[in-house]
Amino acid sequence: MKTAHFDCYSGISGDMCLGALIDAGADLNELKKSLGTLGIANYGITKRKVVKGGIAATRVNVKVQQKEPLRRLADILSIIGNSDLPEHIVKDSSRIFRQLFRTEAKIHSSPLKDAHLHELSATDCIIDIVGTLLCLHHLGVEGVTSSPINLGGGTVETAHGLLPVPAPATAELLKGIPVYSSGPARELTTPTGAVIIRSLASSFGSPPSMIIRTIGYGAGGHDFKGRSNTLRVIIGETVEKTSQISEGRRFTESLIIIQTNIDDMNPQVYGYLIERLLGCGALDAYLTNVMMKKGRPGIVLNVLSTQALKYALIDIILNETTTIGVRFFDAERVCIGRKIRKIQTEYGPVRFKIITSHGEDRFLPEYEDCKRISIERNLPLIEVMQRLRDKGPEY
Repeated sequence: MKTAHFDCYSGISGDMCLGALIDAGADLNELKKSLGTLGIANYGITKRKVVKGGIAATRVNVKVQQKEPLRRLADILSIIGNSDLPEHIVKDSSRIFRQLFRTEAKIHSSPLKDAHLHELSATDCIIDIVGTLLCLHHLGVEGVTSSPINLGGGTVETAHGLLPVPAPATAELLKGIPVYSSGPARELTTPTGAVIIRSLASSFGSPPSMIIRTIGYGAGGHDFKGRSNTLRVIIGETVEKTSQISEGRRFTESLIIIQTNIDDMNPQVYGYLIERLLGCGALDAYLTNVMMKKGRPGIVLNVLSTQALKYALIDIILNETTTIGVRFFDAERVCIGRKIRKIQTEYGPVRFKIITSHGEDRFLPEYEDCKRISIERNLPLIEVMQRLRDKGPEY
């Protein structure tokens, strides 16, 4: 699995995330093109090479060019939802902003609908968060891990006066995550950086065993004597628990299973629920019929997921069902290596899942593409699927 490990030895912020990922190979022009679908026109984004503590890094600046309107959560979700961004980017960025605004509302004891970003420019924050997700997407990153996070020290000037580092929002966002304070008496980790890494990282510690492919350094705005004010991202393929069996590679993945029992919900909701979970990134979601206490028929909802999406999927379950609680536990699965490739066929471009086992490739056309072709050409779905499967190796 292609993984990005964030090394937060000098903290983390939104612009440092963008700088590190662009330094690692994400294309700024491609990023600008994708961000353009948000319909925000009052900003500019630039990059330049700098040296921080003897290390060459990329410094990204997001400059808001005019006074921006006060944006609340509903405004930001509307901007993101009305864009042409990939569906998973819309969902992940919306989830991150909900977390950020819930934190602001809690700290300032205000209703969620009235909360706003006190110390943060909403435009800057949108570009940092959505931009980070887009860069990870463009780089093909499937998982994120992080080192413990350096908070910095001293005090920080806020809209409410001078406050100790970490700022209240940062401290709240990093509950349950390993942190430390080292270096200059400055704020090293911002609320934007904190919510990004909290939402994306599946674990915090040393880098996973991996084959390193690329490394990027994102520069912060300040220069510190004797310290490189940079965020490092290491990107590569994880190799832990990888075995060579016969001629095909099999991989063991560490995942989680989320479950809940339901016996009092309209069954018409289940189809929609499964779609929501899979659309949010669940690897699998299915229902099992059970007989519950007092002889009542019920359903067990089972969801297979990465650690990174655990709480996003739990939120969906709690919001969309009648359950009052869920359980989850670690699981591992062994799977054969596979890749997705778009191939030009007689029906046009079709995505194929290519599975390599025992020296042979199997070509499996993606169901949604087959369904689209079936509807467009008025052909039986089974015929389209079989023809593409048979001719896959020839394409």
